[in-house]
Amino acid sequence: MHLLKRESIVVPEQKSNIRLSDIPAGTFSTIHSRKGFKKAIKNGLVTLNGEKAYTSDFIKGGECVTIFQDTSISKKPTIDLPLNILYEDNFLAVIYKPAGLVVSGNKKFTIENALPKALKLSSQKDALKRPEPIHRLDYPTSGCLLIGKTSSIVIQLNKLFENKKIDKVYHAVTIHNLPKLGTINTTIGGKESYTEFECLETKKSNKYNSLNLVRIVPKTGRKHQIRKHLSGIGSPILGDNQYGIEGKKGLGNGLYLHASSLAFNHPITSQKVLIETNLPKKFSTLFKNMEKQ
Repeated sequence: MHLLKRESIVVPEQKSNIRLSDIPAGTFSTIHSRKGFKKAIKNGLVTLNGEKAYTSDFIKGGECVTIFQDTSISKKPTIDLPLNILYEDNFLAVIYKPAGLVVSGNKKFTIENALPKALKLSSQKDALKRPEPIHRLDYPTSGCLLIGKTSSIVIQLNKLFENKKIDKVYHAVTIHNLPKLGTINTTIGGKESYTEFECLETKKSNKYNSLNLVRIVPKTGRKHQIRKHLSGIGSPILGDNQYGIEGKKGLGNGLYLHASSLAFNHPITSQKVLIETNLPKKFSTLFKNMEKQ
């Protein structure tokens, strides 16, 4: 690796010892989220008092933390991929993520690599040439994806997520019997996880016993939370090849999970932002009398 120093800080005094990886979002100007900082540590791009840092290191304040960039890694490509922009201003955007695309990663065709051409460059001093997705949607999931266009807004939006001040609503089609209302609180990876759901409509099915149109509100954001929780109560999402029931995984139309809305107070204007999308056609094919609910 060829390392170039990006940023160095002295850790502010802490009330008690914390893990290095738990430094709050916004501490650094070059990395905007705890997830990104943890990834940098694991990639060997962070030192603590001049020594290689580890996520398990404890800090109490006064330590020197330095972040490096590996200049031997080629720059990420920018691709021309038409995206449906649901909302955009000088600070942030919400785009429609189609099913079958990854948000980010090492592949060329990702949502992240399409954002520089799809969105307008912010006029703010801390404008990002490569806008950043604030959260993730699984490869087979469609729907609303929140994007930050400046360094400061990425930090503020990440804080909104951490403080559970961004409301997300999903819709799914599940199989087998499902209660009318429910809350699932099974831990995921040893961490507290909460998912609320409402069954909007049920129809009988010879193959699946029942098909359910479900409105889902995740109160936490664990990886694959909705899919794991619904599978765990015996009503997996139709088309889920990972958590579904063998022989009853789908109709060949992919995963029936859609991020249908985002709601939050804009960090700059304080105005309420509510972005909603229609459910994919494959949902209405199953529930022909379906109305937006």
